Amino acid sequence: MTHLPKLRVGIIGTGIMGRGHAEVLAAHPDAELTAVSRNPLGEAAVYSGYRELIASGDVDAVSITTPDHLHADMMVAAAEAGLHILVEKPFTTTVADADRAVAAIRRAGVVAMCLFNHRWVPAYAQAKEQMPLVGEPVVGYARKDDTIFVPTEMIRWADQTSCAWFLSSHDIDLVSWLFADRVAEVFATARYGKLRGLGIETPDAMQIQARFSRGAVATFESAWIYPNTFPTMVDSYVTVAGEDGVIQLDRQKENIQLATARGYTYPRNMLQRVVHGVPAGAYRDAIHHFVDCARTGAEPLISVESSRDVTAVLAAAHESARTGRPVTVA
Repeated sequence: MTHLPKLRVGIIGTGIMGRGHAEVLAAHPDAELTAVSRNPLGEAAVYSGYRELIASGDVDAVSITTPDHLHADMMVAAAEAGLHILVEKPFTTTVADADRAVAAIRRAGVVAMCLFNHRWVPAYAQAKEQMPLVGEPVVGYARKDDTIFVPTEMIRWADQTSCAWFLSSHDIDLVSWLFADRVAEVFATARYGKLRGLGIETPDAMQIQARFSRGAVATFESAWIYPNTFPTMVDSYVTVAGEDGVIQLDRQKENIQLATARGYTYPRNMLQRVVHGVPAGAYRDAIHHFVDCARTGAEPLISVESSRDVTAVLAAAHESARTGRPVTVA
């Protein structure tokens, strides 16, 4: 039996998500973090920028965890260098960027995946398996709302994205996967006020009405102005109804409740948790899936084409919110 070498990974972007990727990669027996851009992480070599890291010869794959709007150039450069690519969601923030990234990836023949980790949440994966019992999809609703901590403190670049790019991208990928269909047209509205008053030029909330190609409809809601006293940083709920049944998925409580003198919370454990000192959860499982695919050449569960479609839906939604008119998805 041929033994495959460890996958040498370089992380481009060493903020919150970069550190999270580093912890998960360290837990994979067949991966090693060998390079990072700009800021130190563990024993990895540090490079001044992503182009230097890509050209270093120290990596077989890159993990891109930079702000949303910076992904495309990095993916194209990595693909042209023959490196496998893991990129945080959303894939890109324009359709043109998505198309040139997909073209570069397919031309190079590298393994690439956008980290829509919700497909590894056990309840969501089980929902996919049960969809035949629900029948032909009819209507869906997905809500993903954050506390105001996220755009005001957690990320410094909220004015360069929106709650829909940051949150609904997950839900659009998830519902499209559950429906086994693509969004054909959207109508969206955005509300500005709270964050604009704090000097952050981004919507407080967006709502997207989507029509799928086979006729199903879905609503995607996102907001990030919940008070910080809310018991979870994210309020996440999904329902999908078909001609023969309905599935509801509520991730808020996640099976554990914690009450202290400081407040009442539902600690997260579906996406990220640590079990006996080892990272676990859907986030870890998704990254490990990419590592395994990159080592074997297998096609990941999430194709770059489907991730490009999420970008197209969101680009159309932002155009619709700007014009007040329905927009056909590119």
